[in-house]
Amino acid sequence: MNGLLKLDRIDINILAHLQQNCQLTNIALADAVNLSPSPCLTRVKRLEKAGYINSYNARLNLVKIVDHIIVFTEVTLAEHNLSDFIRFETEIKRFEALQECHMVSGGYDYLLRFVARNVMGYQQLMESVLERGCGISKYFSYIVIKTVVMRESAPLKILLADCDDGA
Repeated sequence: MNGLLKLDRIDINILAHLQQNCQLTNIALADAVNLSPSPCLTRVKRLEKAGYINSYNARLNLVKIVDHIIVFTEVTLAEHNLSDFIRFETEIKRFEALQECHMVSGGYDYLLRFVARNVMGYQQLMESVLERGCGISKYFSYIVIKTVVMRESAPLKILLADCDDGA
């Protein structure tokens, strides 16, 4: 397990609850994890300081706000030197429409997820990406028709079920 802290079941429980609802009051969180408020707050602050909690965010229902499309894009780079990967990653981070960027194994180098107003907006975005000269050899785009499942929290208790400390 990465990090400086050894997580126990209470830490994991705190993280799982905060993932589901980061607006929980300390009292409600303490009650949910069977702690008194003061030790609960101490643990949350320790988890934040150690980097286990990156931020607290509002999850927006974008469908209610604006018409948009989500596009997954497979990207293959022309060259595969370390400097080529660094250049691509540096340049692609400049685009606010980029929601995710993952280096992957397999038939292409990166899987990206973009949000755009419409197909024309996505095409203009990709033209801007290509104009940056960040080493793209080819790309394939997949427009999302329907999102069936999109979980924003990791299943901590499942992922950590086989840990040696019994968490």
